[in-house]
Amino acid sequence: MKLVYGLGRSGRAVLRHLARRGAAMQWWDDRPSPQDLQLVGELEVERADLSRGVPGRFAQVIAAPGVPIDHPDLLGLRAAGTEVIGEAELGYRDSDLPMIAVTGTAGKGSTVAAIAALLRAQGIRAEECGNFDPPLLSVLDSEAPPELAVVELSSFQLERVDRFRSQVAVITNLGVDHLDRHGTVARYHDLKRRIYRNQRAGDWTIVPASELERARSGSLGRCLGVPAHLEQLLDLQGRPVMGSEELPGGVFPENAQAALWAAQAWLQRPAASWHSALQLLQPLPGRFERVGQLGGVDFVDDTLATRSLSALQALRRAKAPVAWILGGIDKGADLDVLRSAVMERVCHIVAIGRDGPRLASAFPLPSTRVAAELGSAAMDAAVRAALAALPGAGSVLLAPLAASFDLFQDYKERSREFRRAVSRLLLERAERA
Repeated sequence: MKLVYGLGRSGRAVLRHLARRGAAMQWWDDRPSPQDLQLVGELEVERADLSRGVPGRFAQVIAAPGVPIDHPDLLGLRAAGTEVIGEAELGYRDSDLPMIAVTGTAGKGSTVAAIAALLRAQGIRAEECGNFDPPLLSVLDSEAPPELAVVELSSFQLERVDRFRSQVAVITNLGVDHLDRHGTVARYHDLKRRIYRNQRAGDWTIVPASELERARSGSLGRCLGVPAHLEQLLDLQGRPVMGSEELPGGVFPENAQAALWAAQAWLQRPAASWHSALQLLQPLPGRFERVGQLGGVDFVDDTLATRSLSALQALRRAKAPVAWILGGIDKGADLDVLRSAVMERVCHIVAIGRDGPRLASAFPLPSTRVAAELGSAAMDAAVRAALAALPGAGSVLLAPLAASFDLFQDYKERSREFRRAVSRLLLERAERA
């Protein structure tokens, strides 16, 4: 008997996957959504009664990423001899589909999308999945599976892998995140490094250059280190492919280099020009997109920059001087890593949301606090304050360095409200002209 513990997007994929295989299973979620309840009804899967004790009842638990690995229920199940794994581990065990796996503190979604796009440009049916929608199991179980799954893995997912292995493993970078879940930076980084611990000779491990020696001691694959501040993208033989300035806006050179090496490592054959494929890469929606321009001012939406490393990339790439809109619910941002770039490139900080003023106060720069409690009003005021703070040229940059849930439903709504605020402002200026 298997127990699917925690439903949601990942858990529903697990239920469907097990049902296709005729597995005996039960489920548990203390707050199932209407979608969850509809599916378990359709599949006729019983809800587990964990109050009756667990010894011997379940051979395996597939726990959703949102459930902490030290949740009391999981600890009790493990103590009773039950194996606790996650969706990624289950997918690896139940399929022989080749995989490229990507993790990192920032940029993993962008890198997953870039790898898949580069391989599709070479005629490979590659599909993004994992933490990056859709779930891995949905791809594995599709009627027409791809040739390759490019899998984004979060630290929450890597908490519950054991045998998982991909032919190519990528770590984009390692910063500070999820300390409320993992406790220490060292623990968080060690979880990320699990992505390559089962690699074999002939596999590839791609990491930041600062991580290269550690990767060589922990991976049997061939290890490559991506340098910081790239001026040129190189192929696996070290030959120049293109200058980093040729990349589309919002595509960061370090992510593009990791994606290029990952795609070439998996393909392992001569290919058509990578240069043109790289030039056609597109950033993820809400990843450093220029959504408007007024004279010499760019309005840049990087709503996905919720971590220090993402915000740092945005600050470095935005046209200076920068009026920086930040704030929301602090996730434990490492402000020290930002200090140099902020002092060099930012002229004004506009703080929104619960923790925006506190984050802004860490930097000795002029700032504006937006007190509005409605997301639309807060963003409208923030955009106007940011534009007013610029000397006539530069960037209004939304790189919030925080989660969105105090003012917005999610990061997508935050992005939409920023774009609407910019559009309203530009329309007003056009009508006055």
